[in-house]
Amino acid sequence: MDINQQRIANREVVVKAVNGWPLLGFLLLLGAAAIAGIPYGAVQDRPPVTIAAAVLLALTVVLLGGLFSLQPNEARVLVLFGSYKGTVRESGLHWANPFYSNGAVQRANGATFEVLAIARRNSSRNKISLRARTLNGDHLKVNDKGGNPIEIAAVVVWRVEDTAQATFDVDNYETYVTTQSETALRHLASLYSYDGGDENEATLRSNVDEVSKALREELEERLAKAGVRVDEARLTHLAYAPEIAQVMLRRQQAEAVIAARQKIVHGAVSMVDLALKELAEKDVVQLDGERRAAMVSNLMVVLCSESEVHPVVNTGTLYH
Repeated sequence: MDINQQRIANREVVVKAVNGWPLLGFLLLLGAAAIAGIPYGAVQDRPPVTIAAAVLLALTVVLLGGLFSLQPNEARVLVLFGSYKGTVRESGLHWANPFYSNGAVQRANGATFEVLAIARRNSSRNKISLRARTLNGDHLKVNDKGGNPIEIAAVVVWRVEDTAQATFDVDNYETYVTTQSETALRHLASLYSYDGGDENEATLRSNVDEVSKALREELEERLAKAGVRVDEARLTHLAYAPEIAQVMLRRQQAEAVIAARQKIVHGAVSMVDLALKELAEKDVVQLDGERRAAMVSNLMVVLCSESEVHPVVNTGTLYH
């Protein structure tokens, strides 16, 4: 059987467990009867009664081990001697075969004792939380499309959608989500420039929504193997690496100054053109080419100068 066939076989199957409340009451009565039967058989000198009561008590203890409770948005994977029997998703008190094993712990046989202990504490007899979880990623130092070192981080909101895949197709689905999220973020950063890309090119700084959407799509593709659904993925930190931050800041300041100058010049030219048209249409003054050039020069100085301009009143003519 190839990998794809095996993955298809590990799809979740939702099953219903026995209501645990009636069975709990029955087992408590059975246990009480067994406890009372042991001293009764000893007092009456009836060994068969004592043995039967002891066996009944042991059976009651074993059957009580099949009781389990589920909170809302919680599920339990049922595994019997390595065979997947289904997943219980309904909240409440349930009873199932007490011999259903803890598959999560069995898969940890090759791990360290510390990992094994954590698996035993967290798995709780194959219980899996279906609630939304938030992965706040660390700041990663990567290179963008242009090779510039940057720092980037993202937050991922995810939940387990297929408990069978999360349990059997990956060794530890929480570690898998963390590792794949970091890998996807590194790959995404290499596809976009931090800023200043070509015309109509998306960048990390200017197109946050588009980049976040691309990150979510890549994560959904990667995490589908573990039965995990991504609800949201968004960048939370984006900056140049410290070693080039000052240089890039000066570049951004220079670009801002150039853009501002271009807008000022464009506005000044428009205003000069409007002034010359108004003077000509209202016949305020007749200007030859040289006077028009002088007026344009003076207006451009006034409109584009960064400091306050002090006008000089000319009492003569332009030529004297």
